[in-house]
Amino acid sequence: MSEAPKLYDNKPKKAQLKKFQEQQKGKDFASTSSGAAASYTMGSQTTPNPPPPPQPPRESFARRYKFLWPLLLAVNFTVGAYLFMRTKKKDTGITEEDASSDVGSPTVSTTTVTATPVTENPLPAPFIMQPVKLPDPIPDSQQRELFKHILEEKRKVKPKDPEEKKQLDEEKALLKQFIRAKSIPKI
Repeated sequence: MSEAPKLYDNKPKKAQLKKFQEQQKGKDFASTSSGAAASYTMGSQTTPNPPPPPQPPRESFARRYKFLWPLLLAVNFTVGAYLFMRTKKKDTGITEEDASSDVGSPTVSTTTVTATPVTENPLPAPFIMQPVKLPDPIPDSQQRELFKHILEEKRKVKPKDPEEKKQLDEEKALLKQFIRAKSIPKI
């Protein structure tokens, strides 16, 4: 019973170890039996060595590394989102260049003699603002009609609370003053 522990290349499962130990006990029992029991065997006294325990079936790659799948999916999603946003930024940069070329500023592109052409983007030129042409002033009679129309619309509004009613009354009083005044402020 003082056997050294056995080392296995592939560790067998407990059920396989129990079967192996039972076979070993069966061998010991047969060798210690009486000579009469041994005479029944009539022949070879040597028993074949038991086959080594079968190796457990190898799991597939996907099952062995199942903890990596969520990580792989998260990394894949992150890289995809990064690439999508990067191309979206490039698209907005192209539209800005198109807009600046429509204004009339020429695009400057220089290429070197090396294998890869290099394009330089010009700085956006400051826009020259043209003076805004003011529309003709509205005649006083049309302004009075406009104020009257606004006053009629204010009268149709139903206030919801006392504060809103007070504000509407102030606005109507102001409109009435504009209508009655001899000179109307320019809009």
